[in-house]
Amino acid sequence: MEKFKTVTGVAAPMPLVNIDTDMIIPKRFLKSIKRTGFGVSLFDEMRYNRDGTEIEDFVLNKPAYRNAEILIAGDNFGCGSSREHAPWAIADFGIKSIVSTSFADIFYNNCFKNGILPIILPQEQVDVLMKDAEKGENARQTVDLEAQTITTSDGEVFSFEVDPFRKHCLLEGLDDIGLSLEKVDSIEAFETKANAERPWV
Repeated sequence: MEKFKTVTGVAAPMPLVNIDTDMIIPKRFLKSIKRTGFGVSLFDEMRYNRDGTEIEDFVLNKPAYRNAEILIAGDNFGCGSSREHAPWAIADFGIKSIVSTSFADIFYNNCFKNGILPIILPQEQVDVLMKDAEKGENARQTVDLEAQTITTSDGEVFSFEVDPFRKHCLLEGLDDIGLSLEKVDSIEAFETKANAERPWV
Protein backbone atom coordinates (compact mmCIF):
# COMPACT_ATOMS: atom_id res chain seq x y z
CA MET A 1 0.00 0.00 0.00
CA GLU A 2 1.31 3.46 -0.87
CA LYS A 3 2.32 5.70 2.03
CA PHE A 4 0.04 8.66 2.75
CA LYS A 5 1.60 11.84 4.08
CA THR A 6 0.45 15.00 2.28
CA VAL A 7 -1.89 15.40 -0.67
CA THR A 8 -2.33 18.68 -2.49
CA GLY A 9 -4.81 18.49 -5.30
CA VAL A 10 -8.15 19.32 -6.82
CA ALA A 11 -11.13 18.69 -4.55
CA ALA A 12 -14.36 17.59 -6.21
CA PRO A 13 -17.61 18.79 -4.61
CA MET A 14 -20.29 16.09 -4.26
CA PRO A 15 -22.92 17.42 -1.83
CA LEU A 16 -25.30 14.46 -2.17
CA VAL A 17 -26.21 12.74 1.10
CA ASN A 18 -26.47 8.98 1.66
CA ILE A 19 -24.25 7.98 -1.24
CA ASP A 20 -24.24 4.21 -0.82
CA THR A 21 -21.75 1.61 -1.98
CA ASP A 22 -23.99 0.53 -4.87
CA MET A 23 -23.87 4.09 -6.18
CA ILE A 24 -20.10 4.08 -5.73
CA ILE A 25 -19.64 0.78 -7.60
CA PRO A 26 -22.77 -1.06 -8.84
CA LYS A 27 -22.97 -4.77 -8.04
CA ARG A 28 -22.66 -5.86 -11.68
CA PHE A 29 -18.99 -4.84 -11.57
CA LEU A 30 -18.13 -7.03 -8.56
CA LYS A 31 -16.69 -9.82 -10.69
CA SER A 32 -13.05 -9.55 -9.71
CA ILE A 33 -11.07 -9.67 -6.48
CA LYS A 34 -8.23 -7.63 -7.95
CA ARG A 35 -8.00 -4.14 -6.47
CA THR A 36 -7.38 -2.44 -9.81
CA GLY A 37 -9.51 -1.66 -12.83
CA PHE A 38 -12.57 -0.40 -10.97
CA GLY A 39 -11.91 3.33 -11.32
CA VAL A 40 -13.54 3.52 -14.74
CA SER A 41 -16.78 2.23 -13.17
CA LEU A 42 -16.75 4.54 -10.15
CA PHE A 43 -20.19 6.19 -9.79
CA ASP A 44 -21.12 4.42 -13.04
CA GLU A 45 -24.84 5.17 -13.00
CA MET A 46 -24.20 8.85 -12.30
CA ARG A 47 -21.25 9.18 -14.73
CA TYR A 48 -22.59 7.43 -17.84
CA ASN A 49 -25.68 7.27 -20.00
CA ARG A 50 -27.07 3.86 -20.95
CA ASP A 51 -25.16 3.99 -24.25
CA GLY A 52 -21.89 4.44 -22.36
CA THR A 53 -21.42 8.13 -23.15
CA GLU A 54 -20.50 10.45 -20.33
CA ILE A 55 -23.07 12.58 -18.51
CA GLU A 56 -21.49 16.02 -18.88
CA ASP A 57 -23.02 17.49 -15.74
CA PHE A 58 -21.58 14.86 -13.40
CA VAL A 59 -18.79 16.43 -11.38
CA LEU A 60 -16.03 13.91 -12.17
CA ASN A 61 -16.75 14.23 -15.90
CA LYS A 62 -16.12 17.96 -15.84
CA PRO A 63 -12.63 18.91 -17.08
CA ALA A 64 -11.81 20.69 -13.81
CA TYR A 65 -12.38 17.56 -11.72
CA ARG A 66 -11.22 14.65 -13.88
CA ASN A 67 -8.03 14.36 -11.86
CA ALA A 68 -9.51 15.12 -8.44
CA GLU A 69 -7.60 13.61 -5.52
CA ILE A 70 -9.92 14.85 -2.77
CA LEU A 71 -13.69 14.36 -2.56
CA ILE A 72 -15.88 16.68 -0.47
CA ALA A 73 -19.05 14.68 0.14
CA GLY A 74 -22.45 14.91 1.80
CA ASP A 75 -23.46 13.21 5.03
CA ASN A 76 -23.44 9.42 5.57
CA PHE A 77 -21.05 8.62 2.74
CA GLY A 78 -20.50 4.93 1.96
CA CYS A 79 -23.68 3.55 3.50
CA GLY A 80 -25.31 0.38 2.19
CA SER A 81 -23.59 -2.97 1.67
CA SER A 82 -20.11 -3.68 2.98
CA ARG A 83 -18.42 -4.28 -0.39
CA GLU A 84 -14.70 -3.50 -0.28
CA HIS A 85 -14.87 -2.84 -4.03
CA ALA A 86 -16.17 0.65 -3.16
CA PRO A 87 -12.87 1.95 -1.75
CA TRP A 88 -11.03 -0.04 -4.44
CA ALA A 89 -12.88 1.95 -7.12
CA ILE A 90 -12.28 5.26 -5.34
CA ALA A 91 -8.57 4.57 -4.94
CA ASP A 92 -8.23 3.30 -8.51
CA PHE A 93 -9.79 6.53 -9.80
CA GLY A 94 -7.11 8.46 -7.91
CA ILE A 95 -9.00 9.88 -4.94
CA LYS A 96 -6.84 9.77 -1.83
CA SER A 97 -9.04 11.47 0.74
CA ILE A 98 -12.78 11.94 1.34
CA VAL A 99 -14.24 14.60 3.60
CA SER A 100 -17.74 14.30 5.05
CA THR A 101 -19.71 14.91 8.22
CA SER A 102 -20.09 11.13 8.67
CA PHE A 103 -19.31 7.78 7.06
CA ALA A 104 -20.82 4.32 7.31
CA ASP A 105 -18.66 2.33 9.73
CA ILE A 106 -17.62 -0.54 7.44
CA PHE A 107 -16.82 1.76 4.54
CA TYR A 108 -14.86 4.03 6.89
CA ASN A 109 -12.75 1.11 8.10
CA ASN A 110 -12.23 -0.22 4.58
CA CYS A 111 -10.88 3.16 3.46
CA PHE A 112 -7.95 2.96 5.86
CA LYS A 113 -7.19 -0.59 4.72
CA ASN A 114 -6.94 0.62 1.14
CA GLY A 115 -4.85 3.76 1.56
CA ILE A 116 -7.70 6.29 1.58
CA LEU A 117 -7.99 8.88 4.36
CA PRO A 118 -11.61 9.54 5.38
CA ILE A 119 -11.93 12.83 7.28
CA ILE A 120 -14.88 13.68 9.51
CA LEU A 121 -15.56 17.38 10.10
CA PRO A 122 -18.48 19.47 11.38
CA GLN A 123 -21.05 20.56 8.82
CA GLU A 124 -19.97 24.21 8.85
CA GLN A 125 -16.39 23.24 7.97
CA VAL A 126 -17.49 20.83 5.25
CA ASP A 127 -19.60 23.65 3.83
CA VAL A 128 -16.52 25.88 3.59
CA LEU A 129 -14.53 23.12 1.88
CA MET A 130 -17.44 22.37 -0.47
CA LYS A 131 -17.72 26.01 -1.51
CA ASP A 132 -13.95 26.16 -2.02
CA ALA A 133 -14.03 23.00 -4.15
CA GLU A 134 -16.72 24.52 -6.36
CA LYS A 135 -14.14 27.03 -7.61
CA GLY A 136 -12.69 24.36 -9.90
CA GLU A 137 -9.21 23.10 -10.66
CA ASN A 138 -7.46 26.26 -9.48
CA ALA A 139 -8.79 25.73 -5.95
CA ARG A 140 -6.34 23.12 -4.74
CA GLN A 141 -6.71 21.88 -1.18
CA THR A 142 -4.03 20.25 0.99
CA VAL A 143 -4.53 17.30 3.31
CA ASP A 144 -1.66 16.84 5.76
CA LEU A 145 -1.98 13.59 7.68
CA GLU A 146 0.99 14.15 9.97
CA ALA A 147 -0.34 17.56 11.06
CA GLN A 148 -3.95 16.32 10.84
CA THR A 149 -5.07 19.39 8.92
CA ILE A 150 -6.85 20.22 5.69
CA THR A 151 -6.21 23.61 4.11
CA THR A 152 -8.43 25.42 1.61
CA SER A 153 -7.10 27.18 -1.48
CA ASP A 154 -7.45 30.44 0.47
CA GLY A 155 -5.30 29.19 3.34
CA GLU A 156 -8.05 28.46 5.87
CA VAL A 157 -6.99 25.50 8.01
CA PHE A 158 -9.20 22.89 9.69
CA SER A 159 -7.94 20.23 12.08
CA PHE A 160 -9.31 16.71 12.10
CA GLU A 161 -9.07 13.71 14.41
CA VAL A 162 -7.76 10.31 13.37
CA ASP A 163 -7.07 7.16 15.35
CA PRO A 164 -3.31 6.98 16.10
CA PHE A 165 -3.01 3.35 14.94
CA ARG A 166 -4.79 4.05 11.66
CA LYS A 167 -2.66 7.15 11.18
CA HIS A 168 0.47 5.04 11.66
CA CYS A 169 -0.74 2.49 9.11
CA LEU A 170 -1.43 5.15 6.47
CA LEU A 171 1.83 6.99 7.08
CA GLU A 172 3.78 3.73 6.76
CA GLY A 173 1.67 2.29 3.94
CA LEU A 174 0.62 -0.75 5.98
CA ASP A 175 -2.45 -2.80 5.15
CA ASP A 176 -3.35 -5.98 7.08
CA ILE A 177 -0.69 -8.00 5.23
CA GLY A 178 1.91 -5.31 5.81
CA LEU A 179 1.14 -5.30 9.53
CA SER A 180 1.68 -9.07 9.64
CA LEU A 181 4.97 -8.78 7.76
CA GLU A 182 6.18 -6.26 10.36
CA LYS A 183 6.14 -9.13 12.85
CA VAL A 184 7.72 -11.76 10.59
CA ASP A 185 10.79 -12.13 12.84
CA SER A 186 8.63 -12.82 15.89
CA ILE A 187 6.46 -15.24 13.91
CA GLU A 188 9.48 -17.15 12.65
CA ALA A 189 11.00 -17.27 16.15
CA PHE A 190 7.74 -18.64 17.55
CA GLU A 191 7.53 -21.31 14.82
CA THR A 192 11.15 -22.35 15.37
CA LYS A 193 10.58 -22.70 19.11
CA ALA A 194 7.29 -24.52 18.61
CA ASN A 195 8.87 -26.98 16.17
CA ALA A 196 11.70 -27.69 18.60
CA GLU A 197 9.35 -28.22 21.56
CA ARG A 198 6.69 -30.17 19.63
CA PRO A 199 8.34 -31.86 16.63
CA TRP A 200 5.40 -34.26 16.31
CA VAL A 201 2.97 -31.47 15.38
